[in-house]
Amino acid sequence: MTRTSSTFRRAALVASTGLAMTLALPAFAAPGAGRGGDGGPHAGMGHGCGPVSRLTVGGSGESRIAPDLAVIQLGVTSQADSAAAAMAQNGEQQSAVIEALKDSGIAAEEIQTSGINLTPMMDYGEGRAPQITGYQASNMVSVRVAEVERLGEVLDAIVAAGANEINGINFQREDGLAAEDDARRAAVEDARHKAEVLAEAAGLSLGPILLLRDRPANDGPQPMMMRAEAARGAGTPVETGQLSVTSEVEVVYALEGEGACGPKRGGHDHGEGADPEAEMPEPGAQPVVPGEPPAAQDDTESN
Repeated sequence: MTRTSSTFRRAALVASTGLAMTLALPAFAAPGAGRGGDGGPHAGMGHGCGPVSRLTVGGSGESRIAPDLAVIQLGVTSQADSAAAAMAQNGEQQSAVIEALKDSGIAAEEIQTSGINLTPMMDYGEGRAPQITGYQASNMVSVRVAEVERLGEVLDAIVAAGANEINGINFQREDGLAAEDDARRAAVEDARHKAEVLAEAAGLSLGPILLLRDRPANDGPQPMMMRAEAARGAGTPVETGQLSVTSEVEVVYALEGEGACGPKRGGHDHGEGADPEAEMPEPGAQPVVPGEPPAAQDDTESN
């Protein structure tokens, strides 16, 4: 069964008119700024004026703090003729290193095994198959040192106990939230300064903030070796330096002043006292086809 041809003709006209009005809406709408702050579909329109002009700027900020703890990767590598001998020798040496850490005031929960490896040592001679000449065993631990001023002393103790691998030191801050907040404030201030300079150069002034977005610049505090403060002790000198906490923001401002509005859209000229919303249909309103009155729904069906 099919609907009558008149029903199809009216439906096609209504559908095409509705599509045209939907596509025209973005020409009137300016997201983020509304007349009277209502944020409606005609946001950003004024009398005789298009969307509100806006300025997008980025800002960055930095805060520096001294680290209060360090994480060290250290351990022992041993070699022997057999795999069993290499592991036994390595275990004995690493046990002595762990005892030295505890004697230095490092709690057991601050020491964690991070890797154990056993590999054959090969001799690749010319004209013959590779041969195993021995085995190498390694045992690495991650150590958290809360007193960075004693770091040099701890390193000396573990080397004396038999540690022969130290794979870097990572300085950290136990509580860096205050530094992160300072960096964010500095980033917002930097963005506003840039916006003020640009607006002034254009003969305009800043209006309210339309958008404020935080863009994390990194995964955490980064080491800064300038302005270093030495963790000096009897033995290995260690420079703790400072940690740099950075932040980035994006800010969108409305612009105010003569010429701040954008051009008129769609050829509509709203004169003084005109209401631009009066020309737009209410949400969900039935579109009217010019030259043909709205028709009642025709549910007549034919065989």
